[in-house]
Amino acid sequence: MDQVLTECQDLLVRRWGEMGGYWGISRTMAEIHALLFVCGQPLCTDDVMARLHISRGNASMNLRALVDWGLVRRVHKLGDRRDYFQADTDIWRMFETIMRERRRREVEPIIESIERCRGLLRQSATTGSQPEAAALLRRLDELHEFLSTMGTLFDLVVRFGPGGTRALCRLVSEGGTSENAAVSAPSEDGRRPAGSVRKARKTGR
Repeated sequence: MDQVLTECQDLLVRRWGEMGGYWGISRTMAEIHALLFVCGQPLCTDDVMARLHISRGNASMNLRALVDWGLVRRVHKLGDRRDYFQADTDIWRMFETIMRERRRREVEPIIESIERCRGLLRQSATTGSQPEAAALLRRLDELHEFLSTMGTLFDLVVRFGPGGTRALCRLVSEGGTSENAAVSAPSEDGRRPAGSVRKARKTGR
């Protein structure tokens, strides 16, 4: 393999591994995902072990986890009994998969706990008479609203899709907000109306 190509792949694998903690997975799991992503072709467990210098058990466990996340799929080669693994190289789907899994595993449980605590505080007869309880309820209400808003923003980004999101970012970076830029989400059937991302006509001022 070309030395420059190998060097670039190794660098990206290391950096992706360092980022793993930010999106809720172990360093090894992130490195395996990065390796499959940068190689772009199916690799077997032996390939992963040799490239990352990890044990078979470690490689197998993290490959299964990546399959469970939906970031990697098993593939088979004719005449080869071994399982091969291939990463989804569609950046948009990868982002959506990671965000959905993180929300399911991390955000939704805390929202459920917040809702439970809010319910208990509202039912408590002491909430109205104890400043600490009333203050906690207000903070929980604000936190619930913030997390719900972030979830709605994520849903909108997914609904706009890569094209709509890029157009929106371009309008904002070009000062589109000040020019009354208009962006509309696609309809329920996934179709985007004509002129859904456009700049409004100048008012002449």
